Amino acid sequence: MTSTPDTAALDTVLAQINGTKPVLEQIANKWSVLILAVVCTQPSRFNAIKRRLDPITHKALTEALRRLERNGLVDRRVIASSPVAVEYSITPLGRTLQAPFTALIAWAQEHGPALEAARAVAEAHTEE
Repeated sequence: MTSTPDTAALDTVLAQINGTKPVLEQIANKWSVLILAVVCTQPSRFNAIKRRLDPITHKALTEALRRLERNGLVDRRVIASSPVAVEYSITPLGRTLQAPFTALIAWAQEHGPALEAARAVAEAHTEE
């Protein structure tokens, strides 16, 4: 089978999957994508992010923000106030994900109904 330019590029990506898989695991989980979408627009405090992403749990948000900070995608800033507040902002590295994540979110909004319909059909077939 002859490779076209598109399949050749895909073949190259798949050949390098072991190198990219750990990176994708860090950035492509459901909460990371949504958190980065929130902080891309403006720096946000923990509770503001939590409200925007309801029903995320406190624990899930804390773990995701720590992972994003550890990977250099968000900055954490402690604000000396009473009570102490923490604000998260996007880093230049994190900002490079804005376009692909915006496209992914737009895709999900556009194709979500089709996914739901396909899931309903599949569930109907498994119940037969």
